[in-house]
Amino acid sequence: MYIVEVIRLISTQDIRDKEVINIYDGRSMGFVDDMEIDLQKGTVEGIVVPAERRMFSFFGRDEDTVIRWKDVKRIGQDVVLVDVPAGNSLHAPVDMVYNNRIDESEE
Repeated sequence: MYIVEVIRLISTQDIRDKEVINIYDGRSMGFVDDMEIDLQKGTVEGIVVPAERRMFSFFGRDEDTVIRWKDVKRIGQDVVLVDVPAGNSLHAPVDMVYNNRIDESEE
């Protein structure tokens, strides 16, 4: 008996604009806007969900949310399922992923 594992490669276009659903609490976190990639390692570090714009705000928005790639559980045709506990530091600003300042001890 042989077990065959199928690995499906996806492009950034395949994942962009999919809705991100947190299976921890069932809420929508927004839509994938970008991906964080470590060019030195050649690895995907996470997906970026832009912060919601504040109503009547002329001066931008809050920090974007970066969800680490290891917390992405499933990529479907329409949605991306992630498991991110509320209040967890995984909701990190983009510069935290680049500078490796996310506390790995919480894993």
